Amino acid sequence: MGMVSNIKSEIRFLGGLIRLLKRIKPIALDSDVLICDDIEEAVDKYPDNICVEDETRRLTYREFEALANRYANWAAGRNLKRGDTIALVMHNRVEYVAAWFGFSKVGIATALINNNLTGAALGHCLNISGAFNVVSDEDCWQAIEETRGRIGRDLMLWVLGLGEENETNDRRDFDNAVRSASSVRPDRGLRKGLTNRDTALYIYTSGTTGLPKAARIPHSRARTYMRAFAGGTGATQKDTLFNVLPLYHSTGGLVGVGSVLLNGGRMVTRRRFSASTFWPDVKSTGATMFVYIGELCRYLVNSPENADERSHKLRLAFGNGMRPDVWTEFQSRFKVPVVLEFYGSTEGNVSLFNFGGKAGAIGRVPSYLKSQINLRIIELDPETGEPVRGPNGLCKLVKTGEIGEAIGVIGSTVRQDFTGYADKAATQKKILTDVFKKGDRWFRTGDLMRQDKQGYVYFMDRLGDTFRWKGENVSTAEVEQHLSEAPGVQEVIAYGVTVPGQEGRAGMVGLVLENDAFDAKAFASEADAQLPPYARPCFVRLLKSAETTGTFKYRKVDLVNDGFDPEKVDGPLYVRGGPDGYQLLTEELRQAILKGELRL
Repeated sequence: MGMVSNIKSEIRFLGGLIRLLKRIKPIALDSDVLICDDIEEAVDKYPDNICVEDETRRLTYREFEALANRYANWAAGRNLKRGDTIALVMHNRVEYVAAWFGFSKVGIATALINNNLTGAALGHCLNISGAFNVVSDEDCWQAIEETRGRIGRDLMLWVLGLGEENETNDRRDFDNAVRSASSVRPDRGLRKGLTNRDTALYIYTSGTTGLPKAARIPHSRARTYMRAFAGGTGATQKDTLFNVLPLYHSTGGLVGVGSVLLNGGRMVTRRRFSASTFWPDVKSTGATMFVYIGELCRYLVNSPENADERSHKLRLAFGNGMRPDVWTEFQSRFKVPVVLEFYGSTEGNVSLFNFGGKAGAIGRVPSYLKSQINLRIIELDPETGEPVRGPNGLCKLVKTGEIGEAIGVIGSTVRQDFTGYADKAATQKKILTDVFKKGDRWFRTGDLMRQDKQGYVYFMDRLGDTFRWKGENVSTAEVEQHLSEAPGVQEVIAYGVTVPGQEGRAGMVGLVLENDAFDAKAFASEADAQLPPYARPCFVRLLKSAETTGTFKYRKVDLVNDGFDPEKVDGPLYVRGGPDGYQLLTEELRQAILKGELRL
């Protein structure tokens, strides 16, 4: 990169950072200015602008708030009070943000629950929310009814579009219930005494490795998410955001929402992401920005060419998790001028921003800002995954270019605050003490990162997704990235499985193929060419489809539990070996592995 390019990149970085910091500067933990006050300020400033629209309707800022006020006054009329929680289970629609916005006006927290959950997972989320009232829609309420037996208390279910014919003593039509509620803004006195330390929302982790955890989102964190991207994106009232990410998650529901709703812009949302309609929708809505999760971009890159994929008005795509192998092709194929990648977790206090647009980097911490950005990368024991401590009992920083776990100091400022989960035990597991001095406390991200000489930071893997094999650490992200280019392969999920009598975990991949034919020789050749011997998968499992969470993250927990047991696996299994590099796993071969007669 030449001097001129370096200067331009530095200007972009500083410009974005300054805009962001300016917007979050007013947030103070003990302030009584809450997230609803921020949105009300935008309503007062842009009352006649279009605020939000879905497939069937659009609302101005004035209409949007009138709906939120009805929800707020309805809740107050039912004697719900400060500190109570209402669970929200519905698809993306104009009512979604209006609901939690309205409830926050009267001091009520909202638990944003994944609308794809059923059974035990849904019951678990409803249980830990502590909610006695659930607001849902015509497509989600049946799953809640079927889960009632798993809930340890009585629930009152309120359903949009239910109709009187489907009402019961504990299930009511929500439209009818709020129709008589006032659309006048509730008095601020109803939330008197609340500060930014109080809970605005509960947002659940995606549950890729087990049941979801409810992260407590105080008003300070909700405001920081929304205001940071209202500034960082440089959005104005002329911008339109296309947002197909689930509104129950922080990226779609706070990052995306905040970027436009605090600036008088328009948010277009859809029930769910569709690769085939994405570009026609972006074009027809006149969207100037869209918010992504990395896997969404991968789906688009892997999709057939669409006539509208370049005929759009997009100026910016922003989000997190875009893999390096997708980034360059995505930006060049679809002619998206600027990609703003960021790093952050729903509950964490570590945030990074790649305002310079360097492909593959999740953010940048230049040396002159190191003390201002809440990130350190510490050395881990490769055998245990625990921090390496010196003779003084304190942790060690990694050297430039080395991989370690990212952590953020827990302190008294908004950017250092860590509020944790509804489950206190889960909160404690994320806190590391006596790190650089006795008594200090740091948030463990569980993410492995490295930093280069220019300060750019790169995500390497989740701590739980890295496994040990043949005395080496294997990164599932690296395996997935390289083998996604193998002939005939559409999707790759990499993980480690236990093999009796052998230390560590053997590499295994689940493959979704472009057709039903697995070319073992071609796949083995790709693995041999792209990966070191210890990282080459020992087992291959063919999948009809890849199960993901609502935020497009692979759900690996069931695959790990299935291992290479044909009794649990539906579909062909292959093991490394044979003339083609991989061979069908017969019962004879499996028994040889289990008995230790065949070493992998």
